[in-house]
Amino acid sequence: MKGTKNAYFGILLLGIISLMGDIVYEGSRGVLPSYLEFLGTSALIAGLVGGLDLLGYAVRLVTGILADKTRAYWAFVFIGYGLIVSIPLLGVFTSLEIVVILVSLERLGKAFRAPSRDAILSIISKGVGVGKAFGIHELLDQIGGMLGPLLVFALMLHSNNNYQHTFSFLFLPFLVLLGVLVYAYRKIGSKTIVDTSSPRGIGEKLARPFYVYTFAVLLNTVGFIPYTLILFKASEILEPMNLQWFVPLFYLLIQGVDAPVALISGYAYDKFGTRVLVMPFMLSIFPPLLTLFTTELTMLLMASIFFGLVLGMQESIYRAAVSELTPISSRGVAYGIFNTAYGAGLLISGALCGFLMISKPPFIAVIFYVLIVQLMATFLLLSVGSKLKKRTV
Repeated sequence: MKGTKNAYFGILLLGIISLMGDIVYEGSRGVLPSYLEFLGTSALIAGLVGGLDLLGYAVRLVTGILADKTRAYWAFVFIGYGLIVSIPLLGVFTSLEIVVILVSLERLGKAFRAPSRDAILSIISKGVGVGKAFGIHELLDQIGGMLGPLLVFALMLHSNNNYQHTFSFLFLPFLVLLGVLVYAYRKIGSKTIVDTSSPRGIGEKLARPFYVYTFAVLLNTVGFIPYTLILFKASEILEPMNLQWFVPLFYLLIQGVDAPVALISGYAYDKFGTRVLVMPFMLSIFPPLLTLFTTELTMLLMASIFFGLVLGMQESIYRAAVSELTPISSRGVAYGIFNTAYGAGLLISGALCGFLMISKPPFIAVIFYVLIVQLMATFLLLSVGSKLKKRTV
């Protein structure tokens, strides 16, 4: 019982850390697309900036390997969360080039923290259930994801669309984040149990089912659409009415759907296994179709709801499945590879959907593309379904 309580305490602390981080960088995401539109960028550039997530995901392969070799998981976590300071600095620097650099640095920070944080989370969740652990963590994470856009919405409204004032205010939650991080390390950092059954730097090989599953997720994201383009489209519609302050509410809606779905799907995954993963793959069909050809805010609201449903499962049970396909000694590497593939899919979908938004090809062609990609992804997922059985972490 004591071990279970300690596990939940550790999960709670890691979730609160993510909550505070999300208040800062998820809050900025709600207004960044309209800020890019304010700076005069096109939908294609906005899509590519959204695809900068690839930087954060690609570098995770390297940081995951280094984390497994050194087992200095907490050092990577500190560096990663520290780089979130790039977001408040958007209020200091205003040129497009520096904005892109700062956004890239924040994504780089996520590359440092995510594999190590997920590895720690998967280790301390022993006896709790990996689906529950990632579901609880994502729930707390997305509470911050809701508070951030809500805070930014209020700041934009109060400051009459003053982007610099809004970004600069985010220094305050960033400082709170640092305090919580230090507290968490003092409480559970030295107690984090890392597998020492193999010599340092030597991990077990990753099996074929893991790579097949990762490729399935890659295809799933290629057929998806970045949230930045949903918000960019909303900004285009609202800008003539001087209602840019309304755009963060779309992102707030995404986070509001994401949060409960993450927790519910985590519990469902522990009970039903891989069958639950089919749902987000199929739901991924709707956001791009609802976004690319519409000029109605109602359709964008529907796209945001479907996006939130998929995102909640991506951030919880997608990650949980990785832990069940990989050994602890290679967990950081596994999350690095998985997130690199996920980020590559986001970059491709960002560039492709941004191009489609400009070129406006026949609707039937887009439907065909989205359906084929998601059906292929689902087929690959089901091909490894028998391997996604519960295993002891």
